[in-house]
Amino acid sequence: MSNGQLCIVMNSRPQSIDVLYTKKDGSNIKAQLGYRMNGSSSYDRLETISKGDRATSTWKMSWPCNKAVGLIKVQGQGTFETPSATFPGC
Repeated sequence: MSNGQLCIVMNSRPQSIDVLYTKKDGSNIKAQLGYRMNGSSSYDRLETISKGDRATSTWKMSWPCNKAVGLIKVQGQGTFETPSATFPGC
């Protein structure tokens, strides 16, 4: 996946989702981080991510027991996702 690592973190206090992408190798990419929950996807701004960079996007919400997946939409390469996760305590 574009020579990097994508992960999703579900936080309970406050309830939020963090999607993180670390670019480990290769050339710059233009990408948007996002998440999908209940069949709907949301994305953050388009950004350039270079080797060694860590991109993070956070969404605050109050849907404590729904599953979500983290997403990265890379221009020219498609969309990649994490395994599903749930909020702590669900």
